[in-house]
Amino acid sequence: MRKLIFSVAFLSALFVSCKAGKDGDKAITLVMSEVNPPETIAGQMDQAFKRAVEDLSGGKIKIDLHCSGELGDVEYVMELMTKPGSNIHIHRMSAVNMASYGCKKTSLLGIPYTFTSKEHFWNFAASDKAKELLNEPAELGLRVKGLFFAEEGFRHFFSTTKIEKVEDFKGLRVRGTSDAAMQGLLNDFGAVSVQVNYADLYDSLQRGVIGAAEQPIANYLGKRFYEVAPYIVLDGHTLGVMEPVITLEAWNSLSDRQQKILLEAGRYASEVCRRFSASEENRIKRELVKENATITEVTDKEPWQKACERVIKDACAVDSALYEKIQSYAPRL
Repeated sequence: MRKLIFSVAFLSALFVSCKAGKDGDKAITLVMSEVNPPETIAGQMDQAFKRAVEDLSGGKIKIDLHCSGELGDVEYVMELMTKPGSNIHIHRMSAVNMASYGCKKTSLLGIPYTFTSKEHFWNFAASDKAKELLNEPAELGLRVKGLFFAEEGFRHFFSTTKIEKVEDFKGLRVRGTSDAAMQGLLNDFGAVSVQVNYADLYDSLQRGVIGAAEQPIANYLGKRFYEVAPYIVLDGHTLGVMEPVITLEAWNSLSDRQQKILLEAGRYASEVCRRFSASEENRIKRELVKENATITEVTDKEPWQKACERVIKDACAVDSALYEKIQSYAPRL
């Protein structure tokens, strides 16, 4: 993937906004974990965040970034971070995974076909409702809080045998996220849900433990899943919403100025992610064609939506007013 280029003007503006006040802060190092490779959209966003934090702090805040699951999988890292004294301070989560930790409001972001476009999502991400969701884990006593939202593209199903329509899922063993909405979607599609650790996904597809899984197209390319599951159907059932979280222990140890630096760096990293994600999809499709992956476009999503309308209705019941508000950020035609 292309290396991201800093927007000097943007970063300079952030530097000015964060520099105000006397800087008596001590030098600190925050360890950050990422399960995806550095060249993916998530990895590139993390690197933009790291550079912005270090530049804005004049090198006094170091981000010790570890990609490709070097520090462990999502479950292991979150187990550490939700206990006192964690030596991992920041982790890039998927918003749908936060539902597994009791974040019911955040789970609304993973309801199938919620976001009509990326613009719809970014309108939400800039809203006060987004801030409300970022604070949800801390309010639940999870010892972590969200820093910012971003996205790595719409999520699609990929498989060892070709999928063209909903009926092709009947009896198929599929690995999906563990949230209730995804599990309900797989059930309504007639698939058999199989729990597989993300780190074991490639091997499970290769050995035939499962016949399909779902990820953003960038991860499908970056993790080379096309080698063992060469068919991908672009159904866009959910958007890959990302949410870097920080331990409250680390957050509360920061000065007001340092906290502001992390939030401003997050704003910059999310903007970098927005531009990068928008430009990547067509390039990734071309790369996948070169790798002999078979891409199936879904031109009519109505049958897919209809097949899981029960799931959508049930999932909205968590907070129907909030869900309606999230939907209201869709661009007007």
